[in-house]
Amino acid sequence: MMDSGDIEGGGLKYQPVVAHDRAVLEMSNMDPGSSSSSSPTKRLPELKNVKVGTLATDRSDVQPSSNGGVSRGGREYNLELFGFDSLVNILGLKSMTGEHVASPPSPRDGDDSSVPHDHSQVVADAKLGTLMGVFVPCLQNILGIIYYIRFTWIVGMAGVAQSLVLVLMCGLCTFLTGMSLSAIATNGAMKGGGPYYLIGRALGPEVGISIGLCFFLGNAIAGALYVLGAVETFLEAVPAAGIFRETITHINGTAAVEPIQAPSEHDLQIYGVVVTILLCFIVFGGVKIINRVAPAFLIPVLFSMVCIFLGFFLARKDYPAKGVTGLSMESLKENWGSDYQFTNEAGIPDPNGRVYWDFNALVGLFFPAVTGIMAGSNRSASLKDTQRSIPIGTLSATLTTTALYIVSVFLFGSLATRQRLLTDRLLTATIAWPSPSIIYIGIILSTLGAALQSLTGAPRLLAAIANDDILPILNYFKVSDSQEPHVATLFTAFICIGCVIIGNLDLITPTVTMFFLLCYCGVNLSCFLLDLLDAPSWRPRWKFHHWSLSLLGASLCIGMYPTLFVIMFLISWSFTIVALGLASLIYKYVGIKGKAGDWGDGFKSAYFQLALRSLRSLGANQVHPKNWYPIPLIFCRPWGKLPENVPCHPKLADFANCMKKKGRGMSIFVSILDGDYHECAEDAKTACSQLSTYIEYKRCEGVAEIVVAPNMSDGFRGIVQTMGLGNLKPNIVVMRYPEIWRRENLTEIPATFVGIINDCIVANKAVVIVKGLDEWPNEYQKQYGTIDLYWIVRDGGLMLLLSQLLLTKESFESCKIQVFCIAEEDSDAEELKADVKKFLYDLRMQAEVIVISMRSWHSNAEGSQPDESLEAFNAAQKRIASNLAEMKKSGNGKEDIGALNERQVEKYLYTTLKLNTTILHHSRMAAVVLVSLPPPPDNHPAYFYMEYMDLLVENVPRLLIVRGYRRDVVTLFT
Repeated sequence: MMDSGDIEGGGLKYQPVVAHDRAVLEMSNMDPGSSSSSSPTKRLPELKNVKVGTLATDRSDVQPSSNGGVSRGGREYNLELFGFDSLVNILGLKSMTGEHVASPPSPRDGDDSSVPHDHSQVVADAKLGTLMGVFVPCLQNILGIIYYIRFTWIVGMAGVAQSLVLVLMCGLCTFLTGMSLSAIATNGAMKGGGPYYLIGRALGPEVGISIGLCFFLGNAIAGALYVLGAVETFLEAVPAAGIFRETITHINGTAAVEPIQAPSEHDLQIYGVVVTILLCFIVFGGVKIINRVAPAFLIPVLFSMVCIFLGFFLARKDYPAKGVTGLSMESLKENWGSDYQFTNEAGIPDPNGRVYWDFNALVGLFFPAVTGIMAGSNRSASLKDTQRSIPIGTLSATLTTTALYIVSVFLFGSLATRQRLLTDRLLTATIAWPSPSIIYIGIILSTLGAALQSLTGAPRLLAAIANDDILPILNYFKVSDSQEPHVATLFTAFICIGCVIIGNLDLITPTVTMFFLLCYCGVNLSCFLLDLLDAPSWRPRWKFHHWSLSLLGASLCIGMYPTLFVIMFLISWSFTIVALGLASLIYKYVGIKGKAGDWGDGFKSAYFQLALRSLRSLGANQVHPKNWYPIPLIFCRPWGKLPENVPCHPKLADFANCMKKKGRGMSIFVSILDGDYHECAEDAKTACSQLSTYIEYKRCEGVAEIVVAPNMSDGFRGIVQTMGLGNLKPNIVVMRYPEIWRRENLTEIPATFVGIINDCIVANKAVVIVKGLDEWPNEYQKQYGTIDLYWIVRDGGLMLLLSQLLLTKESFESCKIQVFCIAEEDSDAEELKADVKKFLYDLRMQAEVIVISMRSWHSNAEGSQPDESLEAFNAAQKRIASNLAEMKKSGNGKEDIGALNERQVEKYLYTTLKLNTTILHHSRMAAVVLVSLPPPPDNHPAYFYMEYMDLLVENVPRLLIVRGYRRDVVTLFT
């Protein structure tokens, strides 16, 4: 991402960067032979023969060049001061995404060959948007068979009042689940598998696979439900198509004046199997064919809905059939109350019937009418932008259909007598204008479209579970990203056909409901846990969520909530036990046979909150980026003195709180006591008690530690090796920048400071150095402006994460983030900006991206530098030259002098000067600036490194200098 080159700055006054600025900020070049002033002390010595090249990414082929630069493959690199793990391009960030992407050969690396196109990009171009990818599949699944052939019967049985309660309760359950789904789906990039992927990554592989397989079965059985609905409608519309004789039903024990006929069970089985096989052939054609077929199924459905609503207003008494009253207040009053009774197997009222219907049973029958909200997330791998499409598409479809059901309850209750509602299963077709045949077509296409979506989503869900390689028994269903899950489709079709053979729609419906409710409960619990723990990785773009809403949604599925019974147990306790028992068996099987997988689930985050109780559960393995918490080691010993009653700099505690999200996390405050341990043990206990009291006073979650050591360097080296237990070891060292070292002539500070940084690098600890600590705001001091990131070195996303954590604090919440990307002059700045913006979008981070184009070191264009930067630069040059001459004269450090390349020292000074110039030019008014920390160069005296650092931070009032620790702390995936 961030290519090498020098950082040129002009002497222009500060001008804040706004959203409509150009992508590239061309910075005027600094002529080595010119100056911004006539004063000879401000002239810059010329740099010659220094070429521009990309930053090296490893040390294997890095050799010192003759002029003091670093060459690799015959090229030289200008920002080697920052190490060799710098960001070259956006592919350098791929490890944060969980992908292993090999970088293509780049012409900048000496290879002039063209880079082959990535086929994955071609596939991405064919992905779906919100309308066709989420809204239409959800609408097709929700608006289906129950509405057309069961909803009028439900209104007649439950009455208008209880039908409204039924619709609102079931709609609330799916709406809350949709809210939870939206929050989780927008918390990172989402692979295939839909709800299984979300639940598994939040609650762990055992829970994820258990609920995922149950949801797969629910989708497969739902396909059979829709197929049977289509066949039943077809046979009632065209009785002559029946192979076997229809069954004549009776009303109230006597033959009806108009005998009611129901299709034969054998006809349902035969036609159902044939339709299922035909749908499977369409599914085998892949997503492209399904997307072309989907509008053909949906448009007639929408047209049929228009015909039904026209029929509402055109109907009148006994027209178009006996028992139809037209929209009548008398009918509404008559149908307001419930009329639960016995029915035969066809649902016709019969006092001798074997089935008794009550509100609990109707919940089970109606609930599949509001399911289907997962249809879009099931195809998450085929979506262009899951973070945008899933929330908008899912919630839009849910609200649209729920509103339709509520309106329809009143209309159906006002339209016909109760007897007509209970005996005419196809009342929607009876009243439709101009002809019932339109509704027959609409019902058939609606159910077939929903069946097609189920047979498309279920195999992809099973393939996603298999691809995670947790259960070896599922290896047969594995597929690559570019392939269709044909084996999984065959297995899904086999299950669907088996359920079709049952031939009873009312018997299948509760089974589908049970599996859907298990999945919805898992989604709500996942969001509840993630919201409650609120780890740093939990940054969903969907802001309209709260843990209490997720808990309410889960309660509607598995528990009691005020006056509402558990939906699952309302349906059937026997079905509940079967479904939960199946999920438990799968959970146990996964625990015994499944392979280990660390998905960064929410339980691991809970272990961090429980700390010592969960230390063994955390283990000693590397922490997943989603579970990564900053555990700062606060180095209390300042570069200078504090009042006797203050054991730690007050602003260090304030800054430590800024590194935690909502105060969650642990800080370790450490101070080093010089002396002998046996002599100072009691003093150390007293100092530790004072420090603990001070931490509590500052309301900072953390512990205090005092270490006795002969000197600061030895003490810190011991701390960095031994502090902490398991994964509760500190991962970031926080200390103050030693601004006083030259002012107070503390000559021992450079060596100590450099030693501490090197110890952190060796111990693989991140480093955050705070410059301007005295001016750091407390929680009551509101800050405005920007938080500017100069992201030069790949740090695992630590700098980005720190900026996001700062935004969670009241003092910085009004600020905006700007990310400055450093690009070569010949790079495509617009493309680079687009790549970085897409990367930040996937990380759920709001930031303005500014690309700074570098000019070559040997450019002759003229430019100017701020006077204060030039003065500091010239002063540093003189001090280094004086120090070097003194070292040569005294003979001290001959080995260091022999290995030191003076040209490289000069070049490092230029690098830091230009970085400082850039920061002053663009970020002089920023609330805080973050910049990458250059590691101490080999063979450079500690004094020289302090000069580089002083020049880098010159005149920047508040600066965080950050270095990562070879671990990713952010991830794109949820």
